Amino acid sequence: MDRCVVLVDAGYLLGAAASLLAGEPSRSRITVDHAALIQALRERAESDTQQPLLRIYWFDGAPDRVPQPEHRRLRVMSRVTVRLGALTRSDGRWAQKGVDAAMHAELTELARNRACSDVVLVTGDGDLLPGLMSAKEHGVAVHLWAVQAADGDYNQSEDLVAEADERRVLDRAWITQAVRAKDLGGVCAPPPVPRPEIAAILSAPLPDSALAAAAERSAEAAAQGGHPLLERSRELGGGSAEHQSAERHTPAKGVPTPKDLAALRAPGAGSAAPHPPNATLRWSSDKGWVDRPGTPSEPAEVASLPTLAQVTTAEQRWADREEDITTVGGDPYEVGQVFARRWLARLPDPAGRQKLSVLYPRIPHRIDGELLRYAARFGLLAHKDDQIDEHDRYAIRAGFWREIDVRTGAEAGASAE
Repeated sequence: MDRCVVLVDAGYLLGAAASLLAGEPSRSRITVDHAALIQALRERAESDTQQPLLRIYWFDGAPDRVPQPEHRRLRVMSRVTVRLGALTRSDGRWAQKGVDAAMHAELTELARNRACSDVVLVTGDGDLLPGLMSAKEHGVAVHLWAVQAADGDYNQSEDLVAEADERRVLDRAWITQAVRAKDLGGVCAPPPVPRPEIAAILSAPLPDSALAAAAERSAEAAAQGGHPLLERSRELGGGSAEHQSAERHTPAKGVPTPKDLAALRAPGAGSAAPHPPNATLRWSSDKGWVDRPGTPSEPAEVASLPTLAQVTTAEQRWADREEDITTVGGDPYEVGQVFARRWLARLPDPAGRQKLSVLYPRIPHRIDGELLRYAARFGLLAHKDDQIDEHDRYAIRAGFWREIDVRTGAEAGASAE
């Protein structure tokens, strides 16, 4: 069959590109325009082989073989098939498992079935040598492509190079059509600093009512020799006697735990409307909902807020999945923004966002659980042994609150005009 097929070892292609452009083989150091990269591969393959393209096979590793955002975008592109192996962590480094075997099997099967006349291999692994030789025996011309090495030497198996029928080098000019280093200077960028929004959530003050209650309880506790929240603060932060004395007159700040909120809003804490003793506070976590008897529940008007699923039609659900696949990158902060934007746009009662804002930095447990489940679609949680990474949690929720603030501020400005 007079057609060409391209088999891409993504770990080799993108790792070598990162070494060339950013100085080290970490794919986190580069930004990839996958649509442009696939188009460039197709054009180059058809030009080199003088045959029309049948298909591009993209082989890559993923934690637990769960497609990552880039894989989800790739597999819906025309003439692209994604094959995933496992991605495991050993000695502090990620390693692909099963990718070479999958490439070998695909190469052998294509040649045996005479599905193509030319095969382009973008890889450097010598484990593919038996598959390459088998393809040649079935009359398939094998083209081996290499990424320009950062040190000017080979970054492919010498045996693989020797057995290939044709060899090409994808140089820096070709690579930079679709790949660039994340820092403009081409030198490895320093680790990213925490987003201001995340830092703001970590240090966010409690609502005024809670601060007033905390101040009153702090004053009472000071006379009695201490306060459980301040004692906890001293245990964590230590400090001099003068510093500890000042703490007794400073309202507690920071993101409260369920226990802290329960202590601040319990009967006798100075709140205007004490909650009944049998109220329940439900707090979301990766282990499910935790019911804590004797603690306050969410206000009825907040608990009644609909989830995103409840206000989404079948047509919107389809459009959402298309957007997730094609445009949402999967960054935790971005995921939180996208979720909040959709939820706010479909909320039947605009006053609902005002009800929500008084709970900052908490998110109602039903909405919060749905938000984290949505984030799991992007592989943010699947590779952490079912434990949700704390930084990811803060980033997801920071994106959510940022979108709430932007939308609320825009509406306030429009109404003022």
